[in-house]
Amino acid sequence: MKFLDIAEVSARAGVPASALRFYEEKGLIASVGRRGLRRLFTADVLGRLSLIALGRLAGFSLEEIAAMFSPDGRLRLKREKLAGKADDLDRTIRRLTAMRDGLRHAAVCKAPSHLECPTFRRLVRAAGRRGRSQSGRTIAGEKTARPRQRG
Repeated sequence: MKFLDIAEVSARAGVPASALRFYEEKGLIASVGRRGLRRLFTADVLGRLSLIALGRLAGFSLEEIAAMFSPDGRLRLKREKLAGKADDLDRTIRRLTAMRDGLRHAAVCKAPSHLECPTFRRLVRAAGRRGRSQSGRTIAGEKTARPRQRG
């Protein structure tokens, strides 16, 4: 059996070696040994990395992806989890479509100022409502200060 060293896996999968080491640390992939200082993997790691990439694209966390593999390495997908993620993606698509349409309108709007355009103002209000999640992060991901509780 031919083994692939970490550099070969990295090149073929398009994943940095540091990510491969991190995935191994998290139990998502496993090396089978070493050649000098380089980790060695079986060729099936490439398929597993493709599944990990698909999961990440779909919005699953690494912990959720790890739970999709049984201890013997077989894939075990929970259909309700997949359906829930598809529903999340539908909501995101609707939100982004509305944002895109609002921006396209603002780009060609004849109002003297964007703030005089009802469509643009609606877009700004919607962004203000959606801009903060319960974690206190903005859409862009920056941490914001949360009001202090008095008590």
